[in-house]
Amino acid sequence: MKARKVRTTVRRKTTVWVDPRKLERAKRILGTHGVRDTIEGALDEVLAMETRRKLVDRLREMEGMDLDDPEIMAEAWR
Repeated sequence: MKARKVRTTVRRKTTVWVDPRKLERAKRILGTHGVRDTIEGALDEVLAMETRRKLVDRLREMEGMDLDDPEIMAEAWR
């Protein structure tokens, strides 16, 4: 029998000082309600932004892509 991997999330409780105006603005933008939800949402957005930035860089550099190969692209538009 194969052992099943279990993924656990470690959470840490901490105290931070947050600018209430920025928090309210972020809540509106993210559509969140509580402080924790807003911070989690903001962190998720930063991580997603970094992923998008890396993808744009890959497109810009054509890294690992066949988009500049005329033979492959001719087949793509059939």
